[in-house]
Amino acid sequence: MSEKPKTASGYAPEMVELVRGACLYLATKLGDLMEEIVVVGGLVPSLLIDQANLPHDTDPHAGTMDLDLGLAFALVNEERYTEVVERLASAGFEPDTNREGNKTQQRWRIRVPRITVDFLIDPRSDDPKQAGKLFHLSEDWAAIIAPGLHLAFRNFKTITLDEKTIFGERARRDIRVCGAGAFTILKALAFHYRGENKDAYDLFYLLRNYGSSPNDVAMEIQSLLDDPITGQALSFLKDDFTSIDSIGPMRTAEFLMGQPDEAIQADAHGYVDSLLSLLRE
Repeated sequence: MSEKPKTASGYAPEMVELVRGACLYLATKLGDLMEEIVVVGGLVPSLLIDQANLPHDTDPHAGTMDLDLGLAFALVNEERYTEVVERLASAGFEPDTNREGNKTQQRWRIRVPRITVDFLIDPRSDDPKQAGKLFHLSEDWAAIIAPGLHLAFRNFKTITLDEKTIFGERARRDIRVCGAGAFTILKALAFHYRGENKDAYDLFYLLRNYGSSPNDVAMEIQSLLDDPITGQALSFLKDDFTSIDSIGPMRTAEFLMGQPDEAIQADAHGYVDSLLSLLRE
């Protein structure tokens, strides 16, 4: 995956609108295949939390620079992944290239405007060492292995995008978006495995602003507690946000302020601690 900026200043406000437009454009091209696809990653908070009606003391979500799409294994089992590749190509997408000029099978792009799409898929086994590796779907297409992705197909929201695509076309489509519970689990895992500032911030932003309180997130996680990976993720969350100087709160502050900030660190620790306390109850 492309390297993410370490602070919020690296995210341009207009970029998230392009990513939303790309998501809508792909939905019009992939059509019925979207039933086996769920939006995950950095676009999720701005889709689950109405950015147009935020409280006066709440900043908009920093956004994202790419679109992350989770693939259901049904696409693999039924060998419908070839249809996805064909429709991606017909929509103008192609494999991206890395710094060395080699194709990146897991990340596709459209050149103008330049938008990239990363594909993710659940591992076939519970081996945590698979996280971040590639699952090859065809000669030109692969997906990043993301443990816990199946939870996004259990806990998702159907969001209607009624706006313009990246090409200025007016369209209306229903999009499956990772729910707040599954998003928290996936971000807790992602942060533990790769330690990105943006992952810590995304967790904090969702817990602070989703619904009326962290209890709304806890209620969605509650339906996922039967899955062992949920318990693992919550254990990681506890360890990484256990105090205001733990890596989670520290990196949240670094993302927002570029330096430590006790108030932000206290908030980040407090929201996670509240969530875990609610789940223990």
